[in-house]
Amino acid sequence: MSKLRAAVVGVGYLGRFHAQKYKLLPQVELVGVFDAHSDQAKKVAEELSVKTFSSIEEVAKEVDLVTVAATTSAHYELVKFFLTQGIHVNVEKPMTSTVEQAREICELARKNNLKLQVGHVERFNPALVAAQQKLERPLFIECHRLAPFKPRGIDVSVVLDLMIHDLDVVLSLVKSKVKAIHAIGANVLTKTADLANVRLEFESGAVVNITSSRVSQNAQRKFRVFQNNQYLSIDFGSGEVVLLTKVGEFSGSELPIEKETWSLDKGDALLAETESFVNSVINDTACVVTGEDGLAALELAEQIIAKIEN
Repeated sequence: MSKLRAAVVGVGYLGRFHAQKYKLLPQVELVGVFDAHSDQAKKVAEELSVKTFSSIEEVAKEVDLVTVAATTSAHYELVKFFLTQGIHVNVEKPMTSTVEQAREICELARKNNLKLQVGHVERFNPALVAAQQKLERPLFIECHRLAPFKPRGIDVSVVLDLMIHDLDVVLSLVKSKVKAIHAIGANVLTKTADLANVRLEFESGAVVNITSSRVSQNAQRKFRVFQNNQYLSIDFGSGEVVLLTKVGEFSGSELPIEKETWSLDKGDALLAETESFVNSVINDTACVVTGEDGLAALELAEQIIAKIEN
Protein backbone atom coordinates (compact mmCIF):
# COMPACT_ATOMS: atom_id res chain seq x y z
CA MET A 1 0.00 0.00 0.00
CA SER A 2 1.31 3.43 -0.90
CA LYS A 3 1.83 5.95 1.87
CA LEU A 4 -0.83 8.48 2.74
CA ARG A 5 0.20 12.03 1.90
CA ALA A 6 -0.15 14.53 4.72
CA ALA A 7 0.30 18.23 5.42
CA VAL A 8 0.03 20.48 8.45
CA VAL A 9 -1.69 23.85 8.11
CA GLY A 10 -0.63 26.24 10.81
CA VAL A 11 2.88 25.42 12.05
CA GLY A 12 3.29 27.74 14.98
CA TYR A 13 4.17 26.36 18.41
CA LEU A 14 1.78 23.38 18.35
CA GLY A 15 1.56 22.84 14.60
CA ARG A 16 5.31 22.30 14.43
CA PHE A 17 4.93 19.35 16.81
CA HIS A 18 2.13 17.93 14.67
CA ALA A 19 4.43 18.04 11.65
CA GLN A 20 7.18 16.28 13.59
CA LYS A 21 4.81 13.44 14.52
CA TYR A 22 3.83 12.81 10.90
CA LYS A 23 7.52 12.45 10.06
CA LEU A 24 7.77 9.61 12.59
CA LEU A 25 4.99 7.49 11.09
CA PRO A 26 6.05 4.96 8.44
CA GLN A 27 2.59 4.83 6.83
CA VAL A 28 2.61 8.58 6.09
CA GLU A 29 4.60 10.94 3.92
CA LEU A 30 4.63 14.49 5.22
CA VAL A 31 4.55 16.35 1.92
CA GLY A 32 4.78 19.84 3.32
CA VAL A 33 3.48 22.60 5.58
CA PHE A 34 1.57 25.84 5.21
CA ASP A 35 1.29 28.86 7.47
CA ALA A 36 -0.08 32.35 6.98
CA HIS A 37 3.34 33.52 8.16
CA SER A 38 5.53 32.28 5.32
CA ASP A 39 8.76 32.70 7.29
CA GLN A 40 7.50 30.31 9.96
CA ALA A 41 6.37 27.79 7.35
CA LYS A 42 9.77 27.95 5.66
CA LYS A 43 11.56 27.45 8.97
CA VAL A 44 9.59 24.30 9.85
CA ALA A 45 9.77 22.97 6.28
CA GLU A 46 13.55 23.27 6.26
CA GLU A 47 13.80 21.61 9.67
CA LEU A 48 11.81 18.60 8.43
CA SER A 49 13.06 18.58 4.82
CA VAL A 50 9.60 19.05 3.29
CA LYS A 51 8.12 21.62 0.96
CA THR A 52 6.47 24.91 1.85
CA PHE A 53 3.02 25.27 0.30
CA SER A 54 2.13 28.68 -1.07
CA SER A 55 -1.64 28.29 -0.54
CA ILE A 56 -4.25 25.94 0.91
CA GLU A 57 -5.40 25.29 -2.66
CA GLU A 58 -1.95 23.89 -3.41
CA VAL A 59 -2.13 21.78 -0.25
CA ALA A 60 -5.45 20.28 -1.34
CA LYS A 61 -4.02 19.14 -4.66
CA GLU A 62 -1.22 17.09 -3.09
CA VAL A 63 -2.48 15.42 0.09
CA ASP A 64 -4.93 12.82 1.39
CA LEU A 65 -5.19 14.14 4.93
CA VAL A 66 -4.33 17.29 6.82
CA THR A 67 -3.92 18.55 10.36
CA VAL A 68 -5.27 22.04 10.97
CA ALA A 69 -3.40 23.71 13.84
CA ALA A 70 -3.95 27.36 12.97
CA THR A 71 -5.59 29.83 15.38
CA THR A 72 -9.07 28.84 16.51
CA SER A 73 -10.74 31.66 14.58
CA ALA A 74 -9.36 30.19 11.34
CA HIS A 75 -10.44 26.59 11.96
CA TYR A 76 -13.91 26.78 10.46
CA GLU A 77 -12.93 28.10 7.03
CA LEU A 78 -9.89 25.84 6.78
CA VAL A 79 -11.64 22.64 7.86
CA LYS A 80 -14.64 23.40 5.66
CA PHE A 81 -12.37 23.97 2.66
CA PHE A 82 -10.47 20.71 3.05
CA LEU A 83 -13.60 18.65 3.65
CA THR A 84 -15.15 20.03 0.47
CA GLN A 85 -11.97 18.97 -1.34
CA GLY A 86 -12.33 15.36 -0.16
CA ILE A 87 -9.50 15.50 2.39
CA HIS A 88 -9.60 13.89 5.84
CA VAL A 89 -9.04 16.41 8.66
CA ASN A 90 -7.55 16.32 12.14
CA VAL A 91 -8.28 19.71 13.73
CA GLU A 92 -6.88 21.10 16.95
CA LYS A 93 -9.26 21.88 19.78
CA PRO A 94 -11.51 23.77 20.04
CA MET A 95 -12.66 22.55 16.64
CA THR A 96 -14.29 25.89 15.73
CA SER A 97 -15.18 29.20 17.31
CA THR A 98 -18.92 28.46 17.52
CA VAL A 99 -21.26 25.51 17.92
CA GLU A 100 -23.03 26.39 14.66
CA GLN A 101 -19.75 26.15 12.76
CA ALA A 102 -18.92 22.83 14.42
CA ARG A 103 -22.30 21.36 13.52
CA GLU A 104 -21.82 22.39 9.91
CA ILE A 105 -18.42 20.76 9.50
CA CYS A 106 -19.57 17.58 11.29
CA GLU A 107 -22.40 17.31 8.77
CA LEU A 108 -20.01 18.03 5.91
CA ALA A 109 -17.68 15.24 7.05
CA ARG A 110 -20.60 12.80 7.27
CA LYS A 111 -21.94 13.84 3.88
CA ASN A 112 -18.56 13.38 2.19
CA ASN A 113 -17.71 10.19 4.13
CA LEU A 114 -14.51 11.72 5.51
CA LYS A 115 -12.71 11.34 8.82
CA LEU A 116 -12.92 14.34 11.13
CA GLN A 117 -10.90 14.02 14.33
CA VAL A 118 -10.62 16.69 17.02
CA GLY A 119 -7.31 17.09 18.83
CA HIS A 120 -8.35 16.47 22.43
CA VAL A 121 -4.93 15.00 23.12
CA GLU A 122 -5.63 14.14 26.76
CA ARG A 123 -7.71 11.16 25.55
CA PHE A 124 -4.43 9.63 24.40
CA ASN A 125 -2.59 10.30 27.65
CA PRO A 126 -1.22 6.94 28.90
CA ALA A 127 -2.34 7.75 32.46
CA LEU A 128 -5.98 8.15 31.39
CA VAL A 129 -5.89 5.20 29.01
CA ALA A 130 -4.68 2.94 31.84
CA ALA A 131 -7.05 4.39 34.45
CA GLN A 132 -10.16 4.08 32.28
CA GLN A 133 -10.23 0.35 32.91
CA LYS A 134 -10.91 1.14 36.59
CA LEU A 135 -13.64 3.73 35.99
CA GLU A 136 -17.11 2.22 35.89
CA ARG A 137 -19.54 4.77 37.33
CA PRO A 138 -17.97 8.06 38.45
CA LEU A 139 -19.97 9.88 41.11
CA PHE A 140 -17.73 12.91 41.72
CA ILE A 141 -14.90 14.24 39.59
CA GLU A 142 -12.56 17.10 40.46
CA CYS A 143 -10.21 18.60 37.87
CA HIS A 144 -7.47 21.21 38.19
CA ARG A 145 -5.77 22.46 35.03
CA LEU A 146 -3.52 25.40 35.83
CA ALA A 147 -0.81 26.97 33.68
CA PRO A 148 1.46 30.03 33.65
CA PHE A 149 0.42 32.74 31.21
CA LYS A 150 1.49 32.32 27.58
CA PRO A 151 0.58 34.74 24.76
CA ARG A 152 -0.61 31.95 22.45
CA GLY A 153 -4.21 30.80 22.67
CA ILE A 154 -5.55 34.05 24.09
CA ASP A 155 -7.92 34.61 21.16
CA VAL A 156 -10.38 32.51 23.21
CA SER A 157 -11.27 32.29 26.91
CA VAL A 158 -9.62 29.85 29.31
CA VAL A 159 -12.74 27.68 28.96
CA LEU A 160 -11.97 27.05 25.29
CA ASP A 161 -8.21 27.21 25.76
CA LEU A 162 -7.70 24.81 28.70
CA MET A 163 -10.92 23.70 30.37
CA ILE A 164 -12.27 22.11 27.19
CA HIS A 165 -9.67 19.32 27.60
CA ASP A 166 -11.30 18.27 30.86
CA LEU A 167 -14.81 18.79 29.53
CA ASP A 168 -14.07 16.29 26.76
CA VAL A 169 -12.59 13.74 29.18
CA VAL A 170 -15.51 14.15 31.59
CA LEU A 171 -18.09 13.66 28.84
CA SER A 172 -16.26 10.52 27.70
CA LEU A 173 -16.46 9.09 31.24
CA VAL A 174 -19.84 10.33 32.48
CA LYS A 175 -22.13 9.12 29.77
CA SER A 176 -25.10 11.22 30.85
CA LYS A 177 -26.72 14.56 30.07
CA VAL A 178 -25.80 17.70 32.00
CA LYS A 179 -28.79 19.00 33.97
CA ALA A 180 -27.24 22.00 35.77
CA ILE A 181 -24.28 24.33 35.30
CA HIS A 182 -22.87 26.75 37.90
CA ALA A 183 -19.89 28.79 36.71
CA ILE A 184 -17.77 31.81 37.64
CA GLY A 185 -14.75 33.36 35.97
CA ALA A 186 -12.53 36.41 35.86
CA ASN A 187 -10.47 38.38 33.37
CA VAL A 188 -6.91 39.01 34.55
CA LEU A 189 -4.62 39.71 31.61
CA THR A 190 -6.90 39.38 28.58
CA LYS A 191 -10.36 40.51 27.50
CA THR A 192 -11.87 37.09 28.20
CA ALA A 193 -11.90 34.85 31.27
CA ASP A 194 -8.38 33.80 32.28
CA LEU A 195 -9.52 31.68 35.19
CA ALA A 196 -12.78 29.84 35.68
CA ASN A 197 -14.53 27.35 37.92
CA VAL A 198 -17.56 25.28 36.98
CA ARG A 199 -19.76 22.78 38.80
CA LEU A 200 -21.64 20.37 36.55
CA GLU A 201 -24.53 18.20 37.69
CA PHE A 202 -25.50 15.24 35.51
CA GLU A 203 -28.77 13.36 35.21
CA SER A 204 -26.95 10.22 36.36
CA GLY A 205 -26.27 11.91 39.71
CA ALA A 206 -22.60 12.55 38.99
CA VAL A 207 -21.16 15.92 40.03
CA VAL A 208 -18.06 17.45 38.45
CA ASN A 209 -16.00 20.40 39.66
CA ILE A 210 -13.44 21.90 37.26
CA THR A 211 -10.98 24.72 37.88
CA SER A 212 -8.91 26.15 35.02
CA SER A 213 -6.41 29.00 35.01
CA ARG A 214 -3.86 30.30 32.53
CA VAL A 215 -2.45 32.86 34.97
CA SER A 216 -1.02 30.54 37.62
CA GLN A 217 2.55 30.50 38.87
CA ASN A 218 2.89 26.74 38.49
CA ALA A 219 1.47 24.19 36.07
CA GLN A 220 -0.91 21.53 37.33
CA ARG A 221 -3.01 18.92 35.50
CA LYS A 222 -4.76 16.73 38.03
CA PHE A 223 -7.90 14.65 37.69
CA ARG A 224 -9.59 12.95 40.66
CA VAL A 225 -12.50 10.52 40.44
CA PHE A 226 -14.66 9.15 43.27
CA GLN A 227 -16.93 6.17 42.71
CA ASN A 228 -18.47 3.52 44.95
CA ASN A 229 -15.71 2.16 47.20
CA GLN A 230 -12.94 3.70 45.08
CA TYR A 231 -10.90 6.86 44.65
CA LEU A 232 -8.69 7.37 41.61
CA SER A 233 -6.19 10.19 41.15
CA ILE A 234 -4.47 10.94 37.85
CA ASP A 235 -1.63 13.41 37.40
CA PHE A 236 -1.64 14.09 33.66
CA GLY A 237 1.68 15.86 33.94
CA SER A 238 3.76 13.23 35.76
CA GLY A 239 1.78 10.19 34.64
CA GLU A 240 1.28 9.07 38.27
CA VAL A 241 -1.93 7.18 39.05
CA VAL A 242 -3.17 6.34 42.57
CA LEU A 243 -6.08 3.97 43.19
CA LEU A 244 -7.63 3.43 46.64
CA THR A 245 -10.16 0.63 46.97
CA LYS A 246 -12.29 -0.30 49.97
CA VAL A 247 -11.81 -4.05 50.58
CA GLY A 248 -13.78 -4.59 53.79
CA GLU A 249 -15.47 -2.92 56.73
CA PHE A 250 -13.72 -0.70 59.26
CA SER A 251 -13.04 -2.71 62.42
CA GLY A 252 -11.55 0.02 64.57
CA SER A 253 -7.91 -0.61 63.78
CA GLU A 254 -6.54 -0.70 60.26
CA LEU A 255 -8.39 0.99 57.44
CA PRO A 256 -9.79 -1.57 54.99
CA ILE A 257 -8.16 0.22 52.07
CA GLU A 258 -6.03 -1.28 49.34
CA LYS A 259 -3.67 1.16 47.67
CA GLU A 260 -2.25 0.80 44.19
CA THR A 261 0.13 3.28 42.62
CA TRP A 262 1.80 3.23 39.29
CA SER A 263 3.82 5.76 37.39
CA LEU A 264 3.47 5.52 33.65
CA ASP A 265 6.01 6.53 31.12
CA LYS A 266 4.65 9.86 29.90
CA GLY A 267 4.67 8.44 26.41
CA ASP A 268 3.83 10.66 23.49
CA ALA A 269 0.12 11.46 23.49
CA LEU A 270 0.37 13.68 20.40
CA LEU A 271 2.08 10.91 18.43
CA ALA A 272 -0.61 8.48 19.58
CA GLU A 273 -3.29 10.94 18.51
CA THR A 274 -1.71 11.41 15.08
CA GLU A 275 -1.22 7.69 14.52
CA SER A 276 -4.79 6.98 15.61
CA PHE A 277 -6.09 9.49 13.06
CA VAL A 278 -3.98 7.99 10.30
CA ASN A 279 -5.11 4.47 11.17
CA SER A 280 -8.76 5.51 11.14
CA VAL A 281 -8.24 6.71 7.56
CA ILE A 282 -6.36 3.55 6.51
CA ASN A 283 -8.81 1.13 8.16
CA ASP A 284 -11.97 3.21 7.65
CA THR A 285 -12.78 3.09 11.37
CA ALA A 286 -14.24 5.73 13.65
CA CYS A 287 -11.84 8.29 15.11
CA VAL A 288 -11.18 8.03 18.83
CA VAL A 289 -12.26 11.66 19.23
CA THR A 290 -14.89 12.26 16.57
CA GLY A 291 -16.21 15.53 15.27
CA GLU A 292 -19.35 14.86 17.30
CA ASP A 293 -17.21 14.50 20.45
CA GLY A 294 -15.59 17.83 19.69
CA LEU A 295 -19.01 19.36 19.10
CA ALA A 296 -20.33 18.06 22.45
CA ALA A 297 -17.36 19.56 24.34
CA LEU A 298 -17.78 22.85 22.48
CA GLU A 299 -21.52 22.99 23.22
CA LEU A 300 -20.83 22.53 26.93
CA ALA A 301 -18.02 25.09 26.84
CA GLU A 302 -20.31 27.67 25.24
CA GLN A 303 -22.93 27.11 27.94
CA ILE A 304 -20.27 27.60 30.61
CA ILE A 305 -19.02 30.80 28.97
CA ALA A 306 -22.58 32.13 28.83
CA LYS A 307 -23.01 31.44 32.56
CA ILE A 308 -19.76 33.27 33.33
CA GLU A 309 -20.66 36.28 31.19
CA ASN A 310 -24.12 36.54 32.72
